Amino acid sequence: MKGSGELLLISCYELGHQPSGLAGPIGFLEQAGYTPTAIDVSIQGLEPASLSRARFVGISVPMHTALRIGLQVAGRVREQNPQCHICFFGLYSSLNAEHLLGSVADSVIGGEFEAPLVELVKTLSEGRDRPIEGVQKKGNPASPLLEHLPPVTPSRSSLPPLSSYAHLETAGERRAVGSVETSRGCRHLCRHCPIPPVYGGRFFLVGQETVLEDIRQLVRLGAAHISFGDPDFLNAPNHGLRVVRRMKKEFPEVTFDFTAKIEHILKHRSLLPEFGERGCLFVVSAVESLNDGVLARLAKNHTRADVVEAFKVARACAIALRPSLVTFSPWSGLEDVVDLFDFVEREGLIDYIDAIQFTIRLLIPPGSLLLEEPSLAPYLGPLVQESFSYQWFHPDPRVDELQRVFSREVEQATERHEDPETLFFQLKEIALAAWKERIPERIARRPRADRTRPPRLTESWFCCAEPSENQYAAVERGKKST
Repeated sequence: MKGSGELLLISCYELGHQPSGLAGPIGFLEQAGYTPTAIDVSIQGLEPASLSRARFVGISVPMHTALRIGLQVAGRVREQNPQCHICFFGLYSSLNAEHLLGSVADSVIGGEFEAPLVELVKTLSEGRDRPIEGVQKKGNPASPLLEHLPPVTPSRSSLPPLSSYAHLETAGERRAVGSVETSRGCRHLCRHCPIPPVYGGRFFLVGQETVLEDIRQLVRLGAAHISFGDPDFLNAPNHGLRVVRRMKKEFPEVTFDFTAKIEHILKHRSLLPEFGERGCLFVVSAVESLNDGVLARLAKNHTRADVVEAFKVARACAIALRPSLVTFSPWSGLEDVVDLFDFVEREGLIDYIDAIQFTIRLLIPPGSLLLEEPSLAPYLGPLVQESFSYQWFHPDPRVDELQRVFSREVEQATERHEDPETLFFQLKEIALAAWKERIPERIARRPRADRTRPPRLTESWFCCAEPSENQYAAVERGKKST
């Protein structure tokens, strides 16, 4: 498989970032002597000629949206080239291995997938068929490989330029963004998260030199801001701090952001001032809900009071805290949605939360720890294989309807480039009307002329939601509509 185009790797969606899910395995494959072709269907087209030449097609699925799009991609590949080997790799592949192997996939690799992927390609190149640790095939079950990988720098030269992806918006300017990881997996067991069913509370550090070399190449490619894409950057706070110190020494003008639990922001609050001084502009945190009962069921290990305190800690360090939410769950009522809007308005957080966060509906993938939650049972429906998630129904039908209305409103407002503050109050009025069972009052509100929007990426952070139709359409037209 060393001929031109014989080894094809495809990324479907990585939240608007240049796909690390391809950069990592490309680095491993190149070290083994292969020259893979890379396509990111979120911004590039699928040419029939590329599919016809391939003997091996690897589809990266690190998140649910990517998996849904990846299934369509695989269908296109199979129609065009029935004989090629199709492999799904990444977090969501092993969660859905049974359905993938029963439909379009020849193999599935979860966990730390790079080394098993190389071994699979090597074995197929030699015309052999043997069991490979971490590689699951039809009739040959295998657990995800969970161990430290050799230090190999991701390879990005064959990927689309950073200018094609999400940018940082701050202080009236836009900056190109690169995304790296300092760790894989997570030590926590939040019940709604897709990581615990695969990693089981384990996580692995990526060596400092590997991370720094990746940052160097991203800066050479034009990155002026780095997003640390770890599930939780503060799982290993000292490791992250050492990386940031070295990055700042080499690239003093480069800024960064990371993702961390509310619990960790409070536990490691003494480190936040230095992160701020070294260029941290914002932190994404999975707040999910302000209802303590919901938070307990999700095993988030924080409370509403902790959220309030985390905002204070971040503000004191001049770091914007940007919450991600699961606004709709079986345990959240209309009053919780209204309370969320009241809280956001009262705390001055309207511009800190992308509107899509108010539409997020709890996603329950196969293997989810939530399936062990007794209070979910009355509302849980069957596993819908085509959507790779379990159906669930809210005991109050008005809540499910509100989520559908919110999704439609946000999608239409995004197409109109609606001001976020205007959209916020539109959604709040709809929520109040649903709660009080009256016709929504469309109140004309002019956005504040003096408001300063905090730093943000031009693509919203989310993972526990159904992908929209415009993301599906990206497979056909080779360009994502945002």
